[in-house]
Amino acid sequence: MKLTLGFSPCPNDTFIFDALVNKKINTAEYEFDVVLEDVQTLNEWALQQKLDVTKISYGVLPLLINNYLLLESGGALGKSVGPLLIAKSKLNIDELNDKLIAIPGENTTAHMLFSLAFPNAKNKVFKVFNEIEDAVLKNEVDAGVIIHENRFTYKEKGLHKLIDLGDYWETKTELPIPLGGIVAKKNLDKKIIKDVDVLIKQSVEYAFKNNYNKLSVYVKNHAQEMSEVVMRQHIDLYVNNFSIELGKDGKKAVNKLLEVYESIQQQHTIPA
Repeated sequence: MKLTLGFSPCPNDTFIFDALVNKKINTAEYEFDVVLEDVQTLNEWALQQKLDVTKISYGVLPLLINNYLLLESGGALGKSVGPLLIAKSKLNIDELNDKLIAIPGENTTAHMLFSLAFPNAKNKVFKVFNEIEDAVLKNEVDAGVIIHENRFTYKEKGLHKLIDLGDYWETKTELPIPLGGIVAKKNLDKKIIKDVDVLIKQSVEYAFKNNYNKLSVYVKNHAQEMSEVVMRQHIDLYVNNFSIELGKDGKKAVNKLLEVYESIQQQHTIPA
């Protein structure tokens, strides 16, 4: 049985899926046709129902629930892992509603969290996440929301943190931040969905047991511009027990995010 599988080339995803796609675990009758893309592209493809199993941003989950089922394993939730709003200089938070803000994709958790914190900010431009630092530095935008490895590099470029959107979420909800999850098409057989979920869990467990102390070639090859220190920071930040199994607290956080989405929709700040 061959399934299409999409995830990002970021170290947290390659760390999670390495054992699965490279058959370091027994995948039985399952084979995977793998594509690696940025999360915004994966979000757009999920809206088109392009892949059988895919990584998505939780920000797009409300638009997918009729066609995809959220899996227990492979996702990214946690505390102190949220997007950061950064700028070239220390702007007054009260002025941000009138500023041009770069966001890493329209249907992303980053956009949802920004909209929760700044419901009246409507002057936004959507960019691929790794373009945002340069857009801020070149004065193309007044501020930008950064995710992934840029959380570890913005200070080196002389940029300033205005607000941690993850901290804002945690203060308001007292729940971990749902960043990215893995979904499977609902029209797949239930046994297939369950089997894939189990395989992803086994892949994460394998990674923690065998690849953590010495990062695999697969992880390094897809993060060529990062130092190993940054790769490890990335994995430590986004891969944890929630990646093995969503669990009760993880499900609470996802349900809360869906509630927030509905609230924001009513304020017409995120187009459906």
